[in-house]
Amino acid sequence: MEGLNCRNKELTPAVRVAISRRPGTSGLLAFDWNRDMTGTTRSSDGLDDRRKRILFRCWHRGTREMDLILGRFADAEIGKLSDAELDELERLLEESDPDLYAAIIGDKVLPADATGALFVRIKAFPITDGNL
Repeated sequence: MEGLNCRNKELTPAVRVAISRRPGTSGLLAFDWNRDMTGTTRSSDGLDDRRKRILFRCWHRGTREMDLILGRFADAEIGKLSDAELDELERLLEESDPDLYAAIIGDKVLPADATGALFVRIKAFPITDGNL
């Protein structure tokens, strides 16, 4: 490394500190969810391609709260949903996480085309670990 001054005293010293800590529970503690829940408990085996895509999208929303709400619902119900219900679920998946979460907890109203019978079922779906 000729031409570069690489003496130790001129380098920024390495700091040996953890750059992250174990994540907290955020709002999940209020729902009494298990912190160790990492994702789907249902295999996509036996599902058609559309249902597989929807199941994946329900578990990969962008916020952990919505992953758990929609993912758990999808784990339990995806195989039983009609084509019309799948259409409604796909419309719901287009909503932003903050808006959808606010609508589920009752702080916001979504457009009428997004809040059909399936949305009501999702809101009523049990959200604690022991219910699946």
